[in-house]
Amino acid sequence: MKILKDKRPIGVFDSGVGGLSVLKELLKLMPDENYIFVADQLNIPYGEKTSRDLERITLKVCDFLEAKRSKIIIAACNTATCYAIDFLRTRIKTPIVGTVPAIKPAAMRCKSGIMGVISTPATAKSKYLKNLIKNNAGGLKVLNIGCYNLENTVETGSFDTPEVFKLLLKYTRPIKEAGADTLVLGCTHYPFLKLQIKKILGKSVEIIDSGKAIARHVKKILKKSNANNDRNGKISFYTTGDPVKLSKVASFLLKKNIKAKHVSL
Repeated sequence: MKILKDKRPIGVFDSGVGGLSVLKELLKLMPDENYIFVADQLNIPYGEKTSRDLERITLKVCDFLEAKRSKIIIAACNTATCYAIDFLRTRIKTPIVGTVPAIKPAAMRCKSGIMGVISTPATAKSKYLKNLIKNNAGGLKVLNIGCYNLENTVETGSFDTPEVFKLLLKYTRPIKEAGADTLVLGCTHYPFLKLQIKKILGKSVEIIDSGKAIARHVKKILKKSNANNDRNGKISFYTTGDPVKLSKVASFLLKKNIKAKHVSL
């Protein structure tokens, strides 16, 4: 008997284009799946919202993705995961996968005893991240740095600017001066700045993000439920902000022609 494949889409959301770094890894591992990506750019930055605001905002996004019959939802945002994932799991029926800073794998690979974590201010202050560090990197010195405005610079799609370089210098200086050999990117926007960060920190610092691990985890879940697609997939892009702006930046980041639609949530 032929097993029918589940052609419902995989839903992915973030406050903006940062979640595209996770989508890129999903596409590499599961190119035949259908996807819906939502950039909640009306409410960016998530990293400067209260926990109650994040619960309310992200629930609206998840309701939209459920209405689109998503078979699984990925919160491709560390801040949304740290503050709203438990709440969302009590409110929606669709399985939801969060994104958290890759503290455990980074701690296992850290040889100097010193590692850095850069994230949004909200993620940096969260109890969720502090517990991750306590439970997985207790024996290490961890520099936990919240980065104001860095998320917003990625939204423009322009990375080689004096403003971006100045911000990166500011936030990575303590990590370099401390002699850290491992850096965790605790915001899904930051993988798009890897080249710039490497130029500042050099080859001796390993940079780690969560994208590949999330993609592997999602594939494992879908394989268990026979939910993998069996044909070339399609991707639909939505934004609560300006679709022309998202189309332009997403096309640049994903290296393909993208036309986003506006959605009111």
